[in-house]
Amino acid sequence: MNNLFSETRAAVLATLILAIVCCGLYPLVVFGIAQAVFPNKANGSLIVDKNGVVRGSRLIGQQFSGQRYFHSRPSAAGKGYDAANSGGSNLGPTSRALAIVIKDRVAAYRKENGLKATDSVPADAVTASGSGLDPDISVRNAQIQAARVAKARGMSLQEVLKLVRANTDEPDLGFLGEPGVNVLELNLALDGVTTGEN
Repeated sequence: MNNLFSETRAAVLATLILAIVCCGLYPLVVFGIAQAVFPNKANGSLIVDKNGVVRGSRLIGQQFSGQRYFHSRPSAAGKGYDAANSGGSNLGPTSRALAIVIKDRVAAYRKENGLKATDSVPADAVTASGSGLDPDISVRNAQIQAARVAKARGMSLQEVLKLVRANTDEPDLGFLGEPGVNVLELNLALDGVTTGEN
């Protein structure tokens, strides 16, 4: 009986110690290091405007419409860019439904950007990412949209392309992946220029 009590007491004590270390001390240490070393990333890479208003996260795409803005990659997350329903459409390359959706998106993209029926369209302009929350578009996609945005804002194409270059992220470590343009940051930069904030 004494042996059972001793083992039970040891097990309970070990559980309490592990709970304190693993559920209390360890998370606090990791949180403290993250806040000290890279606070912006640890807090969600939030984009805050000059008035202190959070406009979104650098890591999560948003839906933009209208001629004055660069448009994000299509999203299959919920009703579009719904972080609670992150995910792809689960439609495969042989899916007839996907082929129809892409055909419609290609036609719409060409029309809104003044392209000819024979002009190629970047894949990221008409297909959703696996998460549905991709914040970036390809440089080619941004370059094609630049003429539309410049015309709608009364800016020169060169001014808009300069902002595209300024908001282009290079591949990780210089060689992993492709350069990408963060749509939220680019559109906020555009608003800053046209309202005299930059």
